[in-house]
Amino acid sequence: MNQRFYYGGQAVIEGVLIRGRRYVAVAVRRPAGDIATWTSPLGATATTRWRKVPFVRGILVLAETFTMGMRALLDSARVAGQEQGDEEISPATVGVTIAFSLAFAVLVFFVSPTLLVRLLDPLLQSPLLSNVVEGIVRLALFLGYVVIIGRMAEVRRVFAYHGAEHMTVHAHEHGEPLETQAVRRYPTAHERCGTAFLLTVMVVAIVVFILVGRIDNLWLRLLSRIALVPLVAGAAYEIIRLSARFESSPLVRLLIAPNLALQALTTRQPDDAQIEVAIAAMNAAIAADEGRPVGPMTDALAAGAVAASPPAQDVPTEPDLPGTSERS
Repeated sequence: MNQRFYYGGQAVIEGVLIRGRRYVAVAVRRPAGDIATWTSPLGATATTRWRKVPFVRGILVLAETFTMGMRALLDSARVAGQEQGDEEISPATVGVTIAFSLAFAVLVFFVSPTLLVRLLDPLLQSPLLSNVVEGIVRLALFLGYVVIIGRMAEVRRVFAYHGAEHMTVHAHEHGEPLETQAVRRYPTAHERCGTAFLLTVMVVAIVVFILVGRIDNLWLRLLSRIALVPLVAGAAYEIIRLSARFESSPLVRLLIAPNLALQALTTRQPDDAQIEVAIAAMNAAIAADEGRPVGPMTDALAAGAVAASPPAQDVPTEPDLPGTSERS
């Protein structure tokens, strides 16, 4: 019996990325109004036997998603700005960008809460309380970061594409035709959203660090936080995976309610033009998986050879609403 495959994705600059079984597809709205689409095969980690090993597969998925998403973000920025004639983005550029982003995330969300709580340790006599406070600080930093960036106009558009991606995935999973009005009926929140994953990471980190206990040596404490990030991420992935299998259970629905509520910060209602882009990405991913032609691969992007659909008619502009949430 074939295991059901769940398509997922993320928002990029003026577009959407959809990950399929064997290919990743990206669709981006260009300034002229047409939709550029391209596909590329997934890397070796998509088929490795380690992909079936619990906890390890979560780390592989996270690494794949981060690498794939970063390249798609850089490529989509070029297409959305009509800079296709520039030199192709090198693997070194992608690698440096990923390294910087990871370092920033670890510094802000893992190292800084530890340093802050270290100052409060004389007041927090209990190791349990110390770890709980550290987790609360970490969660507050994450929520504050999302709220702050959500007030930027460019990010609000990305959040709208994020909502369009979720709605399109919902429609596909429910067997609906991939048409704008059919997709429009679905919510912008999704159980397997990357935002849900990040929130789960924050909660799992509290539990893991409580089990480790309070380490008095500051450097060893910091080292433990950084070293345990892969374990925390792997455990969070297994929880998200399990919740997807039992999403109809009332208990599971109750447990994932905070994850869905958080997506009010990281998604927005998209306009029809943004939904069209998400549909184009989904169609391209499905076509690539089925062996049907969908246009050139990403490495042709530098030459501007990107397949385009006809320009949208009467493309509405997104309402200028205040920020209200990315890697499913």
